[in-house]
Amino acid sequence: MKYDKVDTIIIGAGVIGLAVAEELSARWPGSSAVLIDRHESFGRETSSRNSEVIHAGIYYPTGTLKAGLCVEGKTLLYEFCDKWKIPYQRTGKLIVAGTAEESASLEELLDQATANGVDDLEVLGSSQVSELEPSVNAKHALLSPSTGIIDSHALMTRLEQNALQNGVLPAYCHFVNAIEPLSEGYRVHFENPDRSTDALECLHLINCAGLQSDRIAALTGIDPAAAGYRLHLCKGEYFSLPQVKGSLIRHLIYPPPLQDLTGLGIHATKTLDGRLRLGPNTLYIPEEDYRVDPEHAADFYCAVKAFLPFIEEADLEPEMAGIRPKLSGPGEPFRDFVIREESERSLPGLINLIGIESPGLTASFGIARLVGRLLGA
Repeated sequence: MKYDKVDTIIIGAGVIGLAVAEELSARWPGSSAVLIDRHESFGRETSSRNSEVIHAGIYYPTGTLKAGLCVEGKTLLYEFCDKWKIPYQRTGKLIVAGTAEESASLEELLDQATANGVDDLEVLGSSQVSELEPSVNAKHALLSPSTGIIDSHALMTRLEQNALQNGVLPAYCHFVNAIEPLSEGYRVHFENPDRSTDALECLHLINCAGLQSDRIAALTGIDPAAAGYRLHLCKGEYFSLPQVKGSLIRHLIYPPPLQDLTGLGIHATKTLDGRLRLGPNTLYIPEEDYRVDPEHAADFYCAVKAFLPFIEEADLEPEMAGIRPKLSGPGEPFRDFVIREESERSLPGLINLIGIESPGLTASFGIARLVGRLLGA
């Protein structure tokens, strides 16, 4: 039986898959590519359920993909936003410290950021914090002026439009259920929207499937556990605050990060329309579940009341939840992104992108360029 063939199949139409589709189609004009996603449109999972923050690259160990691609991606992302008029604000961020121990951790963060190539941070004392944010309590703070917020939906819309204009074909509501390695390339089997089945062959297969990326890797014959590709679903809930509270701060306000970077702590972020929200927390879960537990409002309030004294527990309203595709399980140490061309596993032309959590949105353009380099584009 003969199957249709294309040059490239990209599985997953989150911000990473869209950025990869746009990058590769621009680098290889005239090549054929299909973007497959199980949902009815792009960005229906992690990419649309996050803080929408453009990170500076402060936290991540030097030399890791998370550190390098965040710093590179931040610059590329701001340039793309300016070129295509994507709404964003360079709000700046304060990482605040209320104790001597937390103040010492800011010095460590400053050293880490400097090693990562982030050279615009400034340590502030309490009076300087009060000048910038009169409603915030802190003994010290680390100011990151290049941190910002973005309209992630507008970003993904533009990426999709650019990719489609470059000839990429979208295939939404298509569920990939089998992958056959061939002597040259791959045969990808999928379920169509009408539940019929079909297959498509390709030379290059890019796994950008986010929460499903370990499953996709397994379909190619890779053992996710043995390869270190097994994902852990980590939910983060968000609570919103009344509009009037949003006017009380101008910057994003973060505590020092959690141990082993399991999260950045419950922080306060602004939306482009001026609303204020708190989150996310860190909850490992057995299966996808986007419910927000109203009972967790008390935990959120306790986490921020020391540095955001104007917030009352009654202010908090459940807003949304997102799920991080984490490679590190509960209590496990930091894990970097997996972005790997799999020729060493006798799977040439397959690139797995697994565990792409924060700062994935910021790093998306850097990640797309790296994929292009791995393919020799």
